[in-house]
Amino acid sequence: MTSATTSWQPSASLKALRERAALLAQIRQFFAGRAVLEAEVPVLSHRATSDPHIDSITALCNGEPAYLATSPEFGLKRLLAAGFGDCYYLGKAFREGEAGGRHNPEFTMLEWYRIGWDDRRLMEEVGELLSLALGIEDIRSLSYRALFLHHLQLDPHTASDEALRDCVRREVELSFVPASRDECLDLLMSHRLEPTMGEGITLLYDFPASQAALARVEVDENGTQVARRFEAYVAGLELANGYWELTDAEEQQRRFEADHRYRAMQKLHVYPYEERLVAALEVGMPDCAGVALGVDRLLMLAGGYQRIEEVIAFPIERA
Repeated sequence: MTSATTSWQPSASLKALRERAALLAQIRQFFAGRAVLEAEVPVLSHRATSDPHIDSITALCNGEPAYLATSPEFGLKRLLAAGFGDCYYLGKAFREGEAGGRHNPEFTMLEWYRIGWDDRRLMEEVGELLSLALGIEDIRSLSYRALFLHHLQLDPHTASDEALRDCVRREVELSFVPASRDECLDLLMSHRLEPTMGEGITLLYDFPASQAALARVEVDENGTQVARRFEAYVAGLELANGYWELTDAEEQQRRFEADHRYRAMQKLHVYPYEERLVAALEVGMPDCAGVALGVDRLLMLAGGYQRIEEVIAFPIERA
């Protein structure tokens, strides 16, 4: 019996695939009722992500290197700068090296942008969508600082590097020494804090400024610089990552270049970044907030599935 004989069938049950279709329809209905337009943007581009923690999948197009989109962000922001208005993308995204119970290199992403909104207002809408899709009414919002203080008695914004390393040594069993402050924070979040979040919807906001990515950096009520971004969790599983979007072209250029320097220093592949986004910001992208949400993970939670292949017809092993 050949491998093709056994692997032609979908890994997900027909029940799960029908639940997927219903969820996609529910999402589209949610945005139709709020006058947010669905937009199509390229999933194949001559530009790639600069994010040091994400790798693009490389292709060949007309004899030149091209890249499968790791998210629809750059295309949607160019539409915003052109005056398209509130919009969302619901479709495929691709990331190299994504494998495991919650990851597949090809996955379904929902990403949307709201003009004139900040991260707090968009955070509320994320909670409403998740509540609708999951039937969960328990929604809580708290700051990144409050979560660390409550469970670890440590302020993640002001604690010294040594205090963070000591906390990691106490709370996490590791065979290596974390290389940076942000690595310490990420280890504490994933190994110690995410498991405390419970079955409800947790909306976590005001991350360290060093983790701003493409979010604005503002001063909070304690006089600390924080990244105006948030993450949404259910049962300790991260579902969404949102920003009060950066609209400063010079700062965007600086962050792209900083990403490139970091990738080069870490001996990672350096991809051509999206200078057309910088050009769009120079013309003027409206103030807005945006968020990306993993649809496959959402379906896993909604249907009680444990592994991503249970909700995808043909994961990479069968593609």
